[in-house]
Amino acid sequence: MQAEQLKDLVVNALEDVKAQDISVIDVKDRTSVCDYMVLASGTSNRHVKSLADSVIEEARDQGVRAANVEGANVSDWILVDLGDVVVHVMMPATREFYDLERFWRDAPDLGAAGSE
Repeated sequence: MQAEQLKDLVVNALEDVKAQDISVIDVKDRTSVCDYMVLASGTSNRHVKSLADSVIEEARDQGVRAANVEGANVSDWILVDLGDVVVHVMMPATREFYDLERFWRDAPDLGAAGSE
């Protein structure tokens, strides 16, 4: 699956489970780690976990296996590494505190739809 298609799959999976404040950042010209970072917020620890689970399940259904999942036991910040797309699902306070968008401020923010 191409990175663009995977990004769209992730956004759709997050939207299906009512993620808040979805942000897609195009980092392919800035790092070799991934092409896109997707950030989203959940309303509770349980919601954050269900958002991450939705992404993992939708990716698996399309034949994409998560290379790594971090933070699933804590649930206020879960990272899902899908290779070309890295997904950060966080509680709003955690997202505000770490402010990952600040690190990629000069990268194109594609918004929730994932297009400039």
